[in-house]
Amino acid sequence: MNTLRSIIFVIWLYGGMAVIGITALPTMLLPRRFAIRAIGLFAQYLRVGLRLICGVRVELRGREHIPDGPLLIAGKHQAMLDVFIPFILFRDPAVIMKRELLWYPALGWYALKTKMIAIDRSGVSRTMKMLQKQGKARAEEGRQILIYPEGTRTKPGADPDYKAAGLTGLYGAVNVPVLPLATNSGLCWPARGLTRRPGLVIYEALPPIEAGLDRKAMFARLKAELETASDRLLDEGLAAQGRTRDDL
Repeated sequence: MNTLRSIIFVIWLYGGMAVIGITALPTMLLPRRFAIRAIGLFAQYLRVGLRLICGVRVELRGREHIPDGPLLIAGKHQAMLDVFIPFILFRDPAVIMKRELLWYPALGWYALKTKMIAIDRSGVSRTMKMLQKQGKARAEEGRQILIYPEGTRTKPGADPDYKAAGLTGLYGAVNVPVLPLATNSGLCWPARGLTRRPGLVIYEALPPIEAGLDRKAMFARLKAELETASDRLLDEGLAAQGRTRDDL
């Protein structure tokens, strides 16, 4: 039964992506905020589909910790959903993404229109310069820059593998606070595979870490706070599913 519901949700996901993507094409001719809102609408569409089809409730916490103005968001990354939920939580997010994704129909169009930060990962030095240049430009526009310090999706409860260079380089270049965004999304939406498991997904915005700190000190604090919060959400999500860490 769960496999059938997961298949129906995949149809819901990509069908909605096509319909909303085509319907919102006129936003390509309007100011950027309209395309941002279209992506936010799709995120809400995913949230509703998860609840109705898969029995997954998505809860958003910590809005009171989100300051106005430019911001770095350092997120725990476990599921595709993590890329879309920030468009509900934040006013004008700019997601760091692979440059190759710009060639995808619809996805690439909206990424270009909304000025996402597309990076070429072919060379470390070149990529860092590109990341810092684009990040500084987005921060000067008052936007919230979303980065995943682990670089890729990880399984819930797995040992973290943070890469410091991208985040610390951005932190030094843009001189804005860093907000940790914890989640347990991988419990219901695994990084790999089709199955969506019923349960509780939580995204929690934590109090931001101030700008201007020593980069190593900032990174150590971020890692500790993000892992502590995500571990807490992991246990809460497992309890909602009637599971324990031994079941992972």
